[in-house]
Amino acid sequence: MKDIVTPLSFTCDYNEGAHPEILRRLLETNMLQEPGYGSDRFTQSAIAKIRHATGCPNADVVFLVGGTQTNATVIDGLLPRFGAVIAVETGHIAVHESGAIEHTGHKVITLPQHEGKMHAEDLRNYLIHFFADDTWQHMANPKMVYLSFPTEYGTIYSRHELEEIYAICREYDLLLFVDGARLGYGLASPAADIDLPGLAQVCDVFYIGGTKVGALCGEAVVFPKGNAPQPLLTVVKQHGALLAKGRLLGIQFDTLFTDDLYLRISRHAIDLAMRLQQLFRDKQIPLYIQSPTNQQFPILTQEQMKRLEGKVLYEIWERLSDGRAVTRFATSWATPAEHIQLLAEIL
Repeated sequence: MKDIVTPLSFTCDYNEGAHPEILRRLLETNMLQEPGYGSDRFTQSAIAKIRHATGCPNADVVFLVGGTQTNATVIDGLLPRFGAVIAVETGHIAVHESGAIEHTGHKVITLPQHEGKMHAEDLRNYLIHFFADDTWQHMANPKMVYLSFPTEYGTIYSRHELEEIYAICREYDLLLFVDGARLGYGLASPAADIDLPGLAQVCDVFYIGGTKVGALCGEAVVFPKGNAPQPLLTVVKQHGALLAKGRLLGIQFDTLFTDDLYLRISRHAIDLAMRLQQLFRDKQIPLYIQSPTNQQFPILTQEQMKRLEGKVLYEIWERLSDGRAVTRFATSWATPAEHIQLLAEIL
């Protein structure tokens, strides 16, 4: 086996810095003077490219720094003060955002998760029972549905599933918000039957994650129908989310949406994740879930985890009653192919 000086890391998909092309463009434009707050030429170019890629020429597009900031800003910016947002119990806003949504004054209502996904039937049943209650006006009113694509378990919604949920949202006058922190990895999956223009048709707002997909930082929020809260920059700034040097985000997304770079680097992560999935099968290591994206969830025994100690880094996702653990191994746009082979040798 090759000597490994540093442990192999599969802990997450944002351990690396940024794609070299982004760093190159940041450096070559560094001394150019540009106006601030997103009015620079690079941000405007990025907006035009995203509008073209989504097939939404009238879309409102704004760039924020990170996922939690984006979720809190979008939800608080679109909902009335009494509005609540519905998510599955494993949804990022319900579990791993330190109560950021509740901090803005909006309740997060949770529904059961099915391999990380929300079922349209659960959503409809909840809304039927909510509005059948004569005291519903005394409660936080559901005004938005929040989904992640991919989910926290690496699964993705089919176009039909999104259409079903969106139809219910329109029936009950709810907004549909899709968290796309890992959107590239979802769209690049061989299991995906939807693309960016398709996604734009079945939701009211979504974002294109950059932090986990090649950027130093940044998320591109898209309101496909030109339906952003107004005035948009005022809402963003009120949440402390408006960068004076907006060019930092604009240059990154302008680069990611040049020559299909965003999806090309996403496909790299998916290709390696599928090799990783096959590796676990070959080693007869069971998978907790059949994830078609860059997050894989092998179930390891205590002995297996001990053997990996000091050699491979990963996350413990869930501990099982029999002493085994559901673990998460994530590939990224920057994962070297050699790391899969090294892991195979270690296993």
